[in-house]
Amino acid sequence: MEWSSVVSMALAGTAAGAINAIAGGGSLVTFPTLLALGYPPVVANVTNTVAALPGYIGGAWGYRRELSGLRRRIFTLSAVTVLGALLGSALLLLGNERTFTAVVPWLVLASTLLLAVQPYLTRLMERGNDRGTEPAPRQKPLRWAGLGQFGVAVYGGYFNAGLGIMMLGVLGLVLHEPLQRLNALKSVLSVVASTVSLVYFAIFATVSWPAAAVMAVTGLLGGWFGAAIGRRLPVPLLRWSVVTFGLIVFLVLMENHAS
Repeated sequence: MEWSSVVSMALAGTAAGAINAIAGGGSLVTFPTLLALGYPPVVANVTNTVAALPGYIGGAWGYRRELSGLRRRIFTLSAVTVLGALLGSALLLLGNERTFTAVVPWLVLASTLLLAVQPYLTRLMERGNDRGTEPAPRQKPLRWAGLGQFGVAVYGGYFNAGLGIMMLGVLGLVLHEPLQRLNALKSVLSVVASTVSLVYFAIFATVSWPAAAVMAVTGLLGGWFGAAIGRRLPVPLLRWSVVTFGLIVFLVLMENHAS
């Protein structure tokens, strides 16, 4: 790799780590960066998925105290996540690359819109959890969470960007838990999904390991940096900056696909 490419990847990885620590949606920076550096769409997606794993592990470790009492849900939803991530990863590699190229702009748009409505989803979950502080016979069973998680895991195996945001939204709608515990559960399940995809891609796909390593290491550094400045930086400003960037990426990808 050229040094200019390494620098671009390092900056993208650092920015993505900080964005994930503060608002989520860091893959909307790293994935387009890999595309801009000339990586084919499927290779860029696979490499981006592999690079995201260390950040997910760090998030799960940071939430380890909130995981107390969630063992049954972790095991059940992890099993579902393994199956979904395997299916999504297989669909990516078995499908036509032209199909993936055509779908990618819309997946980027979906991830961008998810990031935009994240505050609304968070408030919705908080209101639902406040109403669910007492035992409620209407509480949705774990199997509905498993069904939703399976769909999210398929998406994550196919296209990693926006996985955490989508997962938190689904879990929050069907499980009555405080938001921090939902975040902890989401972090663990993200590790499971990313690990499954990493192993599958390592065996069956072409991964740019140098690019993944650069983005993984700088992503960890960016996460620490983002956590440090998270209380000072206006989160709405960062979120809408990433949303704007995501919309620009969507338009550029659509233009490239049309041409």
